[in-house]
This record gives sequence, C-alpha cells and structure tokens, in this order.
Amino acid sequence: MDALITYDIADTAGEGRKRLKRIAQVCERYGQRVQLSVFECRLSPTRMARLMMEVQDVIDPTLDSVLVYRFPGRLSESRMRFGRKGSRELGEPWML
Repeated sequence: MDALITYDIADTAGEGRKRLKRIAQVCERYGQRVQLSVFECRLSPTRMARLMMEVQDVIDPTLDSVLVYRFPGRLSESRMRFGRKGSRELGEPWML
C-alpha cells in the first residue's frame, strides 16, 4: 500500500531535537522524503505495522504529532504536484 507520513515534533531543541532526528531516520528507512517532514512510502502490511511501532517508540505523544494517510491505489494517482519536480517518483529505482 502507498502511504504519506507527516510529522510535527513540538520542540526542536534539547530532547525534541533528538526525537526529530530519530523520527526522520525511521521514516527514511521506510520511504522517500518529499518535503522536510513528509515522506511517501510503499509498504506491505507488515512493514506498515513495523513503521507504526517504531514511530510510537520515538515520539512523545503528549507533544508530537504524526499523521499517516493510506491510499487505496498508487499515491501518484492521488497526487497533484506544482512547482519543481522531485528527484524521483516513489518506487522508481535509484540510478547509480
């Protein structure tokens, strides 16, 4: 399934800075960054469950917010882009 993950870490100093770095690292393992705090992901149900557990382990639920939008089809079919193009599309292979 395709998903869009977005997060807002309340404090970017001290402990908040550590959570911000950790949540970004978790999301980078599962998807592609498309904005500073927004990731597009293509996940199996198992990987989605694992991602949700890791996210919950990182955030402070009294201060931080994470939103997960799941799409019934491909995310690219639901997306409209304005402005500059991203580096690559979700699921597109990296060329080395």
